[in-house]
Amino acid sequence: MASCHDTIVVLDFGSQYTQLIARRIRESHVHSVILPSSASLETIQANRPKGIILSGGPASVTNVGRPEWSKMIMKEGVPILGICYGMQLMAQSMGGRVGRAKHREFGRAGLLVQDESDLFRGLAGKSPFSVWMSHGDRIETLPPGFEAIAQTANSPIAAMKLVHGQRRFYGLQFHPEVAHTTHGARILKNFVRHICGARPTWTMGSFLHDSIDQIREYVGKENVLCALSGGVDSTVAAAMTHRAIGKQLTCVFIDNGVMRKQEAKQLKQVFRSFRADTQVRPYIRMVNASGEFLRALGGTTDPEKKRKIIGRQFIKAFEREARNIGNVRYLVQGTLYPDVIESVSHKGPSATIKSHHNVGGLPARMKLKLIEPLRELFKDEVRLLGRELGLPDDVVHRHPFPGPGLAIRVLGAVTPARLDMLREADAVFIDELKAQSLYGKTWQAFAVLLPVRTVGVMGDQRTYEHVIGLRAVTSVDGMTADWAPLPVTFLAHVANRIINEVPGVNRVVYDISSKPPSTIEWE
Repeated sequence: MASCHDTIVVLDFGSQYTQLIARRIRESHVHSVILPSSASLETIQANRPKGIILSGGPASVTNVGRPEWSKMIMKEGVPILGICYGMQLMAQSMGGRVGRAKHREFGRAGLLVQDESDLFRGLAGKSPFSVWMSHGDRIETLPPGFEAIAQTANSPIAAMKLVHGQRRFYGLQFHPEVAHTTHGARILKNFVRHICGARPTWTMGSFLHDSIDQIREYVGKENVLCALSGGVDSTVAAAMTHRAIGKQLTCVFIDNGVMRKQEAKQLKQVFRSFRADTQVRPYIRMVNASGEFLRALGGTTDPEKKRKIIGRQFIKAFEREARNIGNVRYLVQGTLYPDVIESVSHKGPSATIKSHHNVGGLPARMKLKLIEPLRELFKDEVRLLGRELGLPDDVVHRHPFPGPGLAIRVLGAVTPARLDMLREADAVFIDELKAQSLYGKTWQAFAVLLPVRTVGVMGDQRTYEHVIGLRAVTSVDGMTADWAPLPVTFLAHVANRIINEVPGVNRVVYDISSKPPSTIEWE
């Protein structure tokens, strides 16, 4: 069913950043929907799009078996924007020539704009500016009627357009959706708002209203269980669901044995003050299942296996609690879109990066039906939604914590002793970040226990002990991230505290890699 809002359709050709395109559109308060690249013309038309965007992707248009699309949409009189692979596919489909670039472009490049009349509207005097490239092909010959409107040192045709009557086609070789492209959001806004004429009616308030109606209609009179961890994602999902169905919801916190120091105690305090609205608090059950989780993990060292074990154990625990509650058919999870696109090929032919316990780690057969109201959102959007729901700031701004918990921050086998060591080191790091007012300046920060030992000297004695890695990043949405340049004096102080206060540790290192090429978590 088509949205009541003006809609931009994004066709997904497998880019890891496809949802970022949809997110940037929503930042302009315009509704967006992602469809697989293979979507039929009828499916696309059913959304009554004001414009269409062709995403990037890992394939080459010169290869056999490449992702294709319904070229008939080019006859619909709807503006179309191709990004990276999407631009190359458009060019080749309309008579241009695409070939291998002499030099691949990965990373930042300087964009020189040649036409500022529409797509680059409002950017007069700002050229050249930085854009994010990620391609090995480039357009060698423009399709008939097209003109180049921007270039970089390695891409003479870094942007192109054809405007003739109802035909309005645009292409960008770079990725405007990523934070590393200066003015990228403005470029997409120009396409969506000015070229497509889409009205800015989509907001977090409208998303909340629509989602509550959808949950209420989907659930009916059935009872619902919510997997509540105390993090912002599950808390917002619980608040939304409670707003929709009230007493039909029971929230369950499973202590899986791989939580941070005093997590359960802190979460109890959060839950006591938690309100899904100004009058009612949802019912919350707290279950200690740490023994069964740690037994299931055993001596497992492979991170993918760890994630899948955690996922299966969570479902077993929640299905058991559902039987105890009685007449429960649905399970609410705070799954976000980064979880989805890193775990499974969701909408298009994207590559799997890693399994998340609540996505790729789920068993094939489940007795509970999933409700994932945040599945198409990013972390910063969830925080906005939390404020819309009136949740406390300390919950809304809490750093992300992975569902598999410390099991994927203890690199190698997960044992009680190694978990205790990591808990203490992580607590020191987080406490100092908060004490020095640095916690709010980082998007995520944590410690990891490395699977190595190193020689040290303590009290004139040789030691052979463990290494703690510290990780802190800045980010907007978790899809890309830069390592946080924390003050050297701060890091020295934290390292000194950890080595002195955490038995078994004689070395601390700081991770200065960004995403990409690294992920934020180590496993």
